[in-house]
Amino acid sequence: MNEPVIRIENVSRWYGEVLGVCGVTLQVAPGITGLLGPNGAGKSTLLKLITGQIRASHGRVFVLGEPVWNNFRLNRRLGFCPEHDSFYEEMTGLGFLSYLCRLSGWSHQGARERAAQLLARVGLAYAADRALGKYSKGMRQRAKIAQSLIHDPELLVMDEPLTGADPIARRDLLSIIRSLAAEGRGVIFSSHVLHEVEELTTTVVLMHQGKVIAEGDFREIRELINSQPHRVFLRCDRPRDMAERLLRMPHVSTVEFHEAGDGLTVLTRDARQFYTALPGVVLDLGARVDHVESPDDNLGAIFRYLVRE
Repeated sequence: MNEPVIRIENVSRWYGEVLGVCGVTLQVAPGITGLLGPNGAGKSTLLKLITGQIRASHGRVFVLGEPVWNNFRLNRRLGFCPEHDSFYEEMTGLGFLSYLCRLSGWSHQGARERAAQLLARVGLAYAADRALGKYSKGMRQRAKIAQSLIHDPELLVMDEPLTGADPIARRDLLSIIRSLAAEGRGVIFSSHVLHEVEELTTTVVLMHQGKVIAEGDFREIRELINSQPHRVFLRCDRPRDMAERLLRMPHVSTVEFHEAGDGLTVLTRDARQFYTALPGVVLDLGARVDHVESPDDNLGAIFRYLVRE
């Protein structure tokens, strides 16, 4: 169970003079992994390398312990949800999935049963007989997830699976992805939206300009850069007394009062020491603290710092 589902060794891929990914070395463990980066960071290229759609210009890619390039047997163990739609628009959802099931070796009756089962799994049973061309964006995303599950794959590779979905569809898609991982499948998905990744997993791969700039648990990554200034918002009933005490701490750089007079923003060079000492300060003062929040303790702050560096 501890074996990586994906192993990438010093992989580069270029398109003429354009470098898609550069010198990527990476191991992806079982569970959900978020591949994060802005548009053009190299996420789609990396996923195409993982699924064997393109060949690495340099280096090697292994998936589920096997080399991926020109390995057609491995296709039966992988499911791919592409970023862009590739539907026969006039076909119904049931007809489209049944057709793909037949291509995967199912009998005519078995294909229809499997297709109906998958449509129900992704919440599209009500639209089984509707033409795909009349599906909304969220419905089309569900249909792509359904087609990636036809052959019951061990690993799901999903390229921007939440793009264009409305809030309700997005919530349902997140639930579907979580349930797929809970069944023991590996899931790697790309996104350029930070909070989407945070809602699904803490395990991330951050990409920028074709390179992996960080990987692992984003909370551990944040620990590694804790020497950088860390902002903390406090809402309390005695902001001036609180500020006076906090400024005595050697790791606190500045304290700013909120205009509303109900709190302050602290800039600390050591977040761990700050959070350890804060309860004692509150108890000594007898103050009431209603809210503590750090805008720097999230993926967005980590990514902005790493890209800036």
